[in-house]
Amino acid sequence: MHKNFFHNVKVYYEDTDAGGIVYYANYLKFLERARTEALVTLGFNNKKIKNDFEAQIIVKSCNIEYKISAHLEDELTIRSFVKSITKTSFFMNQFIKRGEDLIVEAKVHLVFVNKEGKPMKIPDTLFQDFKPYFCDTIKL
Repeated sequence: MHKNFFHNVKVYYEDTDAGGIVYYANYLKFLERARTEALVTLGFNNKKIKNDFEAQIIVKSCNIEYKISAHLEDELTIRSFVKSITKTSFFMNQFIKRGEDLIVEAKVHLVFVNKEGKPMKIPDTLFQDFKPYFCDTIKL
């Protein structure tokens, strides 16, 4: 069973267009913040991954489906979980909701890369930490 991570955001004026509707690209920012906070919950952050493992996590692809619009001053909840892990990457599903309303559904493929930007094996200590907390499917 995968573990869900939740992150709350409030929609500010800067997040919206002239009509008070969240500008579509800003959902990507909300999703990125939620993914970062999920890592922090496990005791990892991007700076630690870079310093300890000389690695970064980058987005290889993102499939995002917009269901309905969010508006100025909406309170949103982002649910994130890793669906599966490979030797060099993981796949994360994320959902943005306003109350019970599904706003956005995203499937993100994230890859570990070395300082030259080349894919690398997920460090064993991170891989072991990801397994029990994040996923129910591991693809090797």
